[in-house]
Amino acid sequence: MVISSLDDALNRINELEKEVSELRAENEKLRNRNFGGRKKHDKAWMSSYNDFIAKYESGMSLMEIVADGEISRRTAYRYLAYYRDTLDML
Repeated sequence: MVISSLDDALNRINELEKEVSELRAENEKLRNRNFGGRKKHDKAWMSSYNDFIAKYESGMSLMEIVADGEISRRTAYRYLAYYRDTLDML
C-alpha cells in the first residue's frame, strides 16, 4: 500500500490501531484461558491432601471427610489411593 497523502496515513494509522486493539484482546483471552485438567501436586493440592490425611489418620471415615465439604468423594478416593501407594513404598 502506497501512502500518498496525510489522510491516507491517518486512515492507515487508524486501521493499525484497530488491529492492535483486536490482537491485544485476543492475547488477553489466551492469557486467561483455563488449561483444565487436574493440577499436579502444587501447594494447594498438598495442603488439601495433608488436611485429608490428618482427618483420615485421626479416625474419620471417607464419607465423614467428604461431608465436611472441602473435597469431593472422587477426590477423597484419589487421595486415599495416593496415600496407600506412598505407604507401600515405605
